[in-house]
Amino acid sequence: MHAEIEKEIRQVINNKRRVLTNEADLASYSYDASFGVFPPDVVVQPTSTNEVVGIVKVANKHKTPIYPRGKGTSLSGGPLPVHGGIVLDFSKWTDTLIIEPDDLVAIVSPGVITADINKMANKFGLMYPPDPSSSHVSTIGGNLSENAGGPRGLKYGVTKDYVLGLEVVTADGEVIQTGGRTVKNVTGYDLTKLIVGSEGTLGIITKAILQLIPKPQSTGTLMVLFDDLFIAGKAISSILTGGILPSKLEIMDQASVVAVEQFDPLGLPTDIEALLLIELDGHPAAIEAEAKRVKEICLEIGAIKVKTAETKEEEAELWKARKLVSPAIVRKKPTKISEDATVPRSRIPEMFQRLKEIRDKYNIDLVVFGHAGDGNLHPNIIADKRNIEEMKRVEKAVEEIFKAALEMGGTLSGEHGIGMMKTPFMEMELGTTGLYMMKRIKEAWDPHNLLNPGKMFPDPGQRFALTNE
Repeated sequence: MHAEIEKEIRQVINNKRRVLTNEADLASYSYDASFGVFPPDVVVQPTSTNEVVGIVKVANKHKTPIYPRGKGTSLSGGPLPVHGGIVLDFSKWTDTLIIEPDDLVAIVSPGVITADINKMANKFGLMYPPDPSSSHVSTIGGNLSENAGGPRGLKYGVTKDYVLGLEVVTADGEVIQTGGRTVKNVTGYDLTKLIVGSEGTLGIITKAILQLIPKPQSTGTLMVLFDDLFIAGKAISSILTGGILPSKLEIMDQASVVAVEQFDPLGLPTDIEALLLIELDGHPAAIEAEAKRVKEICLEIGAIKVKTAETKEEEAELWKARKLVSPAIVRKKPTKISEDATVPRSRIPEMFQRLKEIRDKYNIDLVVFGHAGDGNLHPNIIADKRNIEEMKRVEKAVEEIFKAALEMGGTLSGEHGIGMMKTPFMEMELGTTGLYMMKRIKEAWDPHNLLNPGKMFPDPGQRFALTNE
């Protein structure tokens, strides 16, 4: 990095420990939870809006790229500094987590851990519904940028559904407020919804006002076993059309179950094709009635067994299986490519069948789990990036997975975002004109392409690649 830029950054950040330039520090910010290594030139850890404004103005003056980042849990490469430049690490900015129960809002700074918001809200009998699987470590700023989801998305939606207002630093270094703290706000364009999920390409979020809701009185959990993956998919639609809206409806295929049992035996049957985990929430009497109905529906459609958790300990044990899938599957091979292709609920059985065919066609280790209740599946491919021939097959398989999802009326991403990993497929979903209109928005907000470049919009001829060949 140019010495003058570093000098100006250090004038903005009056704490040398929050400006990182040595090789080891830069290496630790060169990757996230996806794929690829891109070292930045400098890492800055701001803890105030004024500091962000100052850094953005330095970046703007020198036309240097700038990349906001939380804890680096992104599965799509969202925070990766693909063109070098300045990484803004917000993980140290945790000083604001205020619950205002009378307005049912939380006011947070971008480095606050997402699960901590829910914990704090619970003390007031409230809940912050978005619950990405990484919520115990991911920051709310990252969740806002990627519009994260989670298992409760089926009933409660994703991050954008709970954002009332934002403070945002623009590419010029100006500060704007979007939305506010009221549930209803229809003044002008909805810039709040535009910023959430824009992956740091339009502005940098420095504060958020989040909507909270009353915490449900109780929860209940069922585990349903199937000897046919297709029937399991049909059961999902039958539960929902049967008048039941679970708070969570998760699926694990046989490979996921086997991996969990080999990793940490929980006594799950491994001779099944699929397992559904269903959480109901609300009044205890309603949960009891809905659990009975869910059991009837599943058995009628062909489930081989339904187990209802009788205690909170049993409930926790059942959900432990789902939480262990990711750590379990990476024991087989070191490289995990985690996708979140999403399809309409009615096409879930068909998508399962296509994934089976793709697995066999390319001879890859493919496991499927995810938030099946809202069609948000997580096909995960386990591979070894040192095996170039295998990675070439994985590249083709991933492309075919996305094509299959789009052919069924689905989308590239239900909750992981586009980041760097899915940019080559954007035009496939949006069309030439649709992608062009999004580019025009980007150019209006960030004419010099300084904010998180290399994300969402593909370069001419860019293709999906997991190798350098």
